[in-house]
Amino acid sequence: MKCPFCGYIDSKVIDSRPTDENSTIRRRRECLKCKKRFTTYEKIEKVPIIIVKKDGTRQSYDRDKILNGLIRACEKRPVSLDTLEKSVDNIEKTIYNSMDKEISSMDIGNLVMEELKKIDQVAYVRFASVYREFKDIDTFMKELQSIKEEA
Repeated sequence: MKCPFCGYIDSKVIDSRPTDENSTIRRRRECLKCKKRFTTYEKIEKVPIIIVKKDGTRQSYDRDKILNGLIRACEKRPVSLDTLEKSVDNIEKTIYNSMDKEISSMDIGNLVMEELKKIDQVAYVRFASVYREFKDIDTFMKELQSIKEEA
């Protein structure tokens, strides 16, 4: 770390401690040349994720949209909000771990369906019927049959 006083490139860390609910690390440093002390803050850089919609348009990732979709699918079902928020955390972890700067809305929809399948089968079918745009009862029945075979 470059010293802000003399510009020397090397310093040693004297003290480190977490701040801001463990999302940032505060480091107290000492310059190896001039011996002056200074503080630095280290935090995780979140790469902005862009969602590519079906029509090719792009928009910023919005966690609330996924959560609202899950809430809608689980309406009047015995699924807690805490469970849904953990599902969104799992989806986000997958998105950020992919290291892609752009992800298609189709991929996000598939991640949501995977999570719903683990949580509640009725909510899964509700979401799938809208997301996959079931055109008729046969398509709906095929999806139900595949769920039944997996169980």
